[in-house]
Amino acid sequence: MAAAGVGTLGLIDFDKVDVTNLQRQILHGTSWVGKPKVDSAVARIKELNPHVKTVKIEEMLNKDNAMKIFADYDVIVDGTDNFQTRYLSNDAAFFLKKPLVYGSIFRFEGHATVFVPEEGPCYRCMYPEPPPPGSVPSCAEGGVLGILPGIIGVIQATEAVKLILKKGRTLMGRFLMYNAMDMTFREVKLKKDPTCPLCGKNRTVKELIDYDAFCGLTRGQEAVPEEFAQMPAISVTELKAKLDNGAGKPTLLDVREPEEFEICKLPNAKLIPLGNLPERVHELDTADDLVVYCHTGVRSARATAFLRQMGFTKAKNLSGGIDAWTDEIDPEMPKY
Repeated sequence: MAAAGVGTLGLIDFDKVDVTNLQRQILHGTSWVGKPKVDSAVARIKELNPHVKTVKIEEMLNKDNAMKIFADYDVIVDGTDNFQTRYLSNDAAFFLKKPLVYGSIFRFEGHATVFVPEEGPCYRCMYPEPPPPGSVPSCAEGGVLGILPGIIGVIQATEAVKLILKKGRTLMGRFLMYNAMDMTFREVKLKKDPTCPLCGKNRTVKELIDYDAFCGLTRGQEAVPEEFAQMPAISVTELKAKLDNGAGKPTLLDVREPEEFEICKLPNAKLIPLGNLPERVHELDTADDLVVYCHTGVRSARATAFLRQMGFTKAKNLSGGIDAWTDEIDPEMPKY
């Protein structure tokens, strides 16, 4: 969009550049690791086109600031990666009558569409209710082909430019699905839901709400489903002490995917991906002191709940997953 000459670009991001971002977030480089993403983005845009006005907004988008921020712009482009912010962006754009260019990615697939208030369907027409917390792995957990965000991002940029120019046929009412492994594009029609609480006939959503609560989350907490949050757990420091003790070492069960296991793993851990656990549970011994781990503790909480139902009464979830192990125990371990 900067190269195309879009006059003003507002950039919203509260995060700092991490080396793990660089595989897919090509706006940043290694020299910007540890620095604010908005600063890196502005520097790159200025280098590409110094005539573009850039507005840095280094804060988290929330119900208290979304309307004020969006009000100054003609088009909203949603490149977020969580459901609460997607619902927030959708609702704020609708109330302000701003078109919203939507894009999402996961593993080898990407989606894109355009929501135009009062003219076409909105995000709530497509997803009336958010999925249960923790049921959809994040990009960090499930992984993403690094090229994919660029492809979907370019599609979003194309739609934004068309909206600005009022030219061409946008993706309004059409849901574009891209599969990188098959190199295919498919499209399904999206229709307005007459019962939609935001844009339907009998509207019940009339202002911005608490989107963390709507999506079943508590601000700042890991998205572990409520029914699994109370599973018996063990911290990484407690596990380290048990492993160092020698006698009575626990059995380690890794429920991540094989490609994650190849990146990093705990010593002597047994790999059984969460999706394969029901059919392979016979490979485990109910008498074992079992510690279950994944990337951040979400999938392993689900696995622990399942195992305890199956009679593994000593199964415990590793709080924070292998990410916490890297942060607190072994900084040399690869992090993804």
